[in-house]
Amino acid sequence: MRRWSLLLLLLIPACSLWTVPTASPPPLSPIPTARSVLTPTDTLPPSSESAPTTPPAPSDVASIPDPTGYRWSLVYGGLERPVDIQHAGDARLFVVEQAGVVRIIEGGQVRPDPFLDIRDRVGDEGSEQGLLGLAFHPSYATNGAFFVDYTDNLGNTVIARYRVSANPDRADPQSETVLLHIEQPYANHNGGGLAFGPDRYLYIATGDGGSGGDPEGNGQRLDTLLGKLLRLDVDSTEPYAIPADNPFTDSTRPEIWAYGLRNPWRFAFDRLTGDLYIGDVGQGDWEEIDFQPADAAGGINYGWNLREGVHPYTSDATAGLTDPVAEYSHASGCSVTGGVVVRSPSLPEWTGVYLYGDYCSGRIWGMVRHERGMWQNAALFETSLRISSFGVDAEAEVYLLDYGGGLYRLGRAP
Repeated sequence: MRRWSLLLLLLIPACSLWTVPTASPPPLSPIPTARSVLTPTDTLPPSSESAPTTPPAPSDVASIPDPTGYRWSLVYGGLERPVDIQHAGDARLFVVEQAGVVRIIEGGQVRPDPFLDIRDRVGDEGSEQGLLGLAFHPSYATNGAFFVDYTDNLGNTVIARYRVSANPDRADPQSETVLLHIEQPYANHNGGGLAFGPDRYLYIATGDGGSGGDPEGNGQRLDTLLGKLLRLDVDSTEPYAIPADNPFTDSTRPEIWAYGLRNPWRFAFDRLTGDLYIGDVGQGDWEEIDFQPADAAGGINYGWNLREGVHPYTSDATAGLTDPVAEYSHASGCSVTGGVVVRSPSLPEWTGVYLYGDYCSGRIWGMVRHERGMWQNAALFETSLRISSFGVDAEAEVYLLDYGGGLYRLGRAP
């Protein structure tokens, strides 16, 4: 049976949706704990392509803090269907609105004119379509280049580069250079996340193409860009080059870095260690967090649609598959939103904690990696937010977006 994935709840009548608060965020209360897949004696599961030869390094925190002394405070509450938040190395925050607009927030206020408006070329009729991702080039301060992921008016995925105009608060909508055009067989499972890794390559998350259960088997196929994490060199040539150490350079789709993903909704690199975390939306029973340590090579197979989380889906096969490091059942939510690793100087006790949440339940968990690959995973906050994304600013302060229109920041309770 096909399950609801990220944003599909938009089909519910508006009267049933939560209203953005104007003061305090929802209170904290005990919540179900997501299951850490690794036991205290486990190390990361092996991958035939990319398993590290040594256990990952320990985190630099002893445990996850007690959340009762912290709160998510509303920064701004007037956004329209926000789905991503990024920074460009300065005081501004850039918020992606699904209809095709990127807005600038600075000092708790939104600039009256959008940074980018491409609603004329973005198709968002489906609840999982639209302008979905944004990434600024590591050298944005000098080259003015940034990248977006959107579905066009035919429902197909476009990865494009834009440049800022002479006005630093306005992009040039006519500067578009298309890097990739990916045909989508269905309207859902479009992925949409973009990020530059510590290697300065552009990573792109794509869903399996949609419907339910991956009927075309895209997650396990290496002749399609669907159901993958892609890795491109956007500096060496136009529109891009294939990094020499990509794992499938001799295949028909050498852009592939990792595969076996269903609908990766938000992935992030730890800005200190370079480790990669992926929130992959499940099918009918399990949501998962996938992980790749910084010293691992490409080619990891995260298992979809052979497995959902650590559970068989279409097969009992396990050889060559890398299981998630955490999962939770639909008793705790129904659509994972991948998060960020906290590196905020103002929250030193949270250093190294990876925060992630659930779009449907508003629950937020934290996990941290200890010595010999052991993980601690804890339930932290219960909110009424429809969590669509996490992000950080240039100072590493941590934010989340509520799809109902709110931008929130994590800080100490008064």
